[in-house]
Amino acid sequence: MTKPARRVTGRWRIVEMDQWDQDAIDLVEPGFIEFTRGGTGEFGFIAVRGGMDCRWSERDSRPFVEFTWEGNDEMDQATGRGWAVLAEDDTLTGHLFFHLGEDSGFRATPFPKTRARGGR
Repeated sequence: MTKPARRVTGRWRIVEMDQWDQDAIDLVEPGFIEFTRGGTGEFGFIAVRGGMDCRWSERDSRPFVEFTWEGNDEMDQATGRGWAVLAEDDTLTGHLFFHLGEDSGFRATPFPKTRARGGR
């Protein structure tokens, strides 16, 4: 795994989007974007779910990722692309594009770490 990827790997809570308010973002479940160590990931918001194929680099000395995605939007097949960068305040800022459709900027914060049940 590349050094930029390590700083962004994990699950992020989508807290803001240009096109939709928080109630819409969290319609089915809390909106999220997640990056794995293997260069893949997934996201979900409103009734949209997508699996991502990620490519990591740096922009202005900040971790940066570009990705393509495929998934569904209200059970209809959907595809697109996007990008995200780790901002100076340790939030994730990016943009998500639907092929031949809408697009929206987003901002995400790390999901809080949860303790394992049973003291583990």
